[in-house]
Amino acid sequence: MRLSRFVLSWDTVLLERLIGHLHSRGSAPFVINLDTAVQEVPFPANTDMCDIAKYKELTKYGLGPSSGIVTSLNLFATRFDQVMTLIEKAQNMSKYDLIDTPRQIEVFTWSASGRIITKALASSIPTTVIYVKDTRGSTNSVTLMSNMLYACSILYKNQASFHCGRNKTDIIDYSFAMEWM
Repeated sequence: MRLSRFVLSWDTVLLERLIGHLHSRGSAPFVINLDTAVQEVPFPANTDMCDIAKYKELTKYGLGPSSGIVTSLNLFATRFDQVMTLIEKAQNMSKYDLIDTPRQIEVFTWSASGRIITKALASSIPTTVIYVKDTRGSTNSVTLMSNMLYACSILYKNQASFHCGRNKTDIIDYSFAMEWM
């Protein structure tokens, strides 16, 4: 698969492996972490939303987990022009921009700040969205179809190159899902 310059992913493990793969090929990516609720970022990030918006601090004001993430994204979106400047400067040094988004996918995809960030990136950089769902959590046909419908909504909402993948296929054979589809 040929990747565009900007890859938006909801799977930290996939992104971690992709970063390692690109480093091993001598092509260090520009990495942005948008997952403010993560305790520790498992890869080197050039820009980390946790440095700007402190999720734990926000929850002290009575915000629940999703509200804390949305508020963090909103705060980060107010400075996203600065992030875009960093990305533009990095274009000479890096072929790829990789972005890890919050695990609470609906918080990012349906929030105004998630839309602002996605549109800002997609309007200036060729973009690929990678939607990865848990195979183990999709062993029920209703859940699988729900995930596929959600993937379609992300595809049409973002109107960018889109790849749908499954993780943990080494644990559970994915052929059952292929039969259902």
